[in-house]
Order: sequence, then C-alpha cells, then structure tokens
Amino acid sequence: MTGTEEEQLAQIREWWQRNGKPLLFGGALALVLVFGWQYWQNRQVAQAQAASMLYQQLLSAALETAEPDAAEVARLAGQLKSDFGGSHYAQYASLFVAKVAVDSGRLGDAASELRGLIDKAADKTLEELARQRLARVLAAQDKVEDALRLLDGEATTGFTASREELRGDLLVQLGRSDDAHAAYSKAKQAAAEDGAVGGLQLKLDDLAKGDA
Repeated sequence: MTGTEEEQLAQIREWWQRNGKPLLFGGALALVLVFGWQYWQNRQVAQAQAASMLYQQLLSAALETAEPDAAEVARLAGQLKSDFGGSHYAQYASLFVAKVAVDSGRLGDAASELRGLIDKAADKTLEELARQRLARVLAAQDKVEDALRLLDGEATTGFTASREELRGDLLVQLGRSDDAHAAYSKAKQAAAEDGAVGGLQLKLDDLAKGDA
C-alpha cells in the first residue's frame, strides 16, 4: 500500500470516528420518529373507530326504538366519556343523555348534563347547542328569566336565527310581546338567506293577532 493510500485510509478512519456514531444515531432516531409517527396515526384511527362504534350504539339506543333505553344511553355515554373524554363523540353523547332525560321527565338531570357540556364544550357549535337546549329545559322548569340570561350576547355564527327565535318564545311566555316581536324579526332576518322563515312568520302573525 502506498503512502498516499495509507493517508486516505487514515483520513477515512478519522472521519468515521468523528461522524460515524452521530450518523448511526441520527439514522436510528429518524427510524424511531417514522415508526413512532405511524404508530401514533394508527392508534388515532383505531381510537376514532372505537369511539364511532360506541356512538352508533348510543344512537340506536336513543333513537331507533319507540321508547329510548335510558340505562343503555347512560352506560354508553359514560363509556365514551371515560375512554374518549373531551372528544366530539363524548360531548354529543351528553346531548343525547340530556334528551333522554327530558323525554323521561327528569329535567334536573338534563339541566346538569347540559351545564357540564357548556362549561367544557369542545367547540362553539356544541356550546351553542347545549346553551339553547338548556334554555328550553329551564323554561320548562318555569325558570324563564334564567333561560333568557343564557341567551344574552351574540350567538355562534350560523345560530343567530335559532337563538333569536328561542328568545322570542321565552319572551312570549313572559308576556313581553314587543320584545318577542323584535326577537322574531331578528331571527327572520337571519334566516332569510336559508329561506327558513315560514314558522317565524307564523309566530309574528300570531303576535300581531294578539295585539289587534
């Protein structure tokens, strides 16, 4: 071996000593990251599928029979909250728990379920749905003023019509016809783009007859 070849080998050995281990470590880390990411994605998909299956079972128990199975709805909702707490599946399950409670006359239980959802809603849509449903439950408990306070402020985008219509219904219960007319008119204006003003117009007409 010539002196030049020996020098080249020495340079290679020196380079490997400086960079070989870091390269091996970096390659191993890259593999860990790739496979770790794939594992996480697969786990997320598996969890979503499991939550979806539980939610479908809950829908069946709540909607697909003449008499909702309240015990089964509560059990499935509890499992969703335990295994997938904070997910949209678990929170929509709370809406169904409240619905079944209302259907069975347990307004207090429904109110408690909806309050918990409002406090920890996963998004604004869920919060708005829970808020409006709680307002209806409170009104059924003759707590109309409390229900109105829940509807203070602006609604989540896309829910102005339903919130103002509900506000109008509550104001009618209190005998405040002028305020109810204003709320129904605001709801009608918000709903005009969707063409969903028929029911609101009937309520406005009923108020006009009452004032005549």
